[in-house]
Amino acid sequence: MCSLFGIIDYEGYLNQRQKSRILKVLSKECEVRGTDATGFAYVSQGKLQIRKAPLPAHKMSFSFPADVHIIMGHTRMATQGNAKNIANNHPFRGYIGGREFALAHNGVIWNDRPLRRQHNLSKTEIETDSYIAVQLLEQNKALTLQSLGNMAEEVEGSFTFTVLDDQNSLYFIKGDSPLALYHYPKQGYYLYASTDDILQKTLAKLGMKKSKYDKLNLICGDILKIDCSGRREHSESDTSSFITASYRWFDSLYENSFSHHHKKRHGDIYLDVLYEFAGNIGVSEADIDLLFGYGYTEDEIEELLCDPLSLGYLLDEIKGIEQSGQDSFWM
Repeated sequence: MCSLFGIIDYEGYLNQRQKSRILKVLSKECEVRGTDATGFAYVSQGKLQIRKAPLPAHKMSFSFPADVHIIMGHTRMATQGNAKNIANNHPFRGYIGGREFALAHNGVIWNDRPLRRQHNLSKTEIETDSYIAVQLLEQNKALTLQSLGNMAEEVEGSFTFTVLDDQNSLYFIKGDSPLALYHYPKQGYYLYASTDDILQKTLAKLGMKKSKYDKLNLICGDILKIDCSGRREHSESDTSSFITASYRWFDSLYENSFSHHHKKRHGDIYLDVLYEFAGNIGVSEADIDLLFGYGYTEDEIEELLCDPLSLGYLLDEIKGIEQSGQDSFWM
């Protein structure tokens, strides 16, 4: 459970101090979704720059050059890949021909190792599952709406990606992970974060609650490009294979042996990973305990985690029963 966030100031409405202030408050609110590392990507003097550190957002510096108009940010909760190794943190740099791009990801990709074998991709020092998206784009040798859609259709798991290219265009690749994108057309800028709650708290702390904005509602499969002049391009990818159970996420996570933050009541490694993975896609420990309480097995819960829509409906129904005080639940 990481967070994406950033600014697209296509009209140059915000000065350096304003951009720094907004990002400082915005990134700090994003800490609710991860404090293991923080990173930024931006273009200055025609070159793509990436700054990242294994630090929570409130410990980062927020000074950016005057010519920076788009800033792509990420706060990380580490799953695969130790955050102390800076190479494992977002954004990741990629190369296509003579061009560069930066990619950030919120979610968990389950089939990164099978994809690496399938495409004969080289092993790198980067241990993070997200990096497979960079490698797929590099192998495709193109950074376009179509190539981003092709990449999204190959990965399995939960995701929303942001990609910033060295031409100062920002792409949003919407999967099932959350994204909130606000447009201030009168002023000429966008703000985005992984959730509306993060943005609303940021606006309240900045005294911007009364500023009028349009909310762009991207759905799973949408791909949106916004360039430095504010021009938008839109495409869609095939969502039929976005979430599948053909690959067991547990096998990959256990193989990578990522750190477990805490033990649960069952004292079982499998269940520790189950809880950890659920948290990474926004399902709380209390929700998992609720499912156990209603008789769902570990395997059944694993299948539900591969189908977030059905899981959401089920949890809403169970919670409704809990609140109404009914004595039975028909499955």
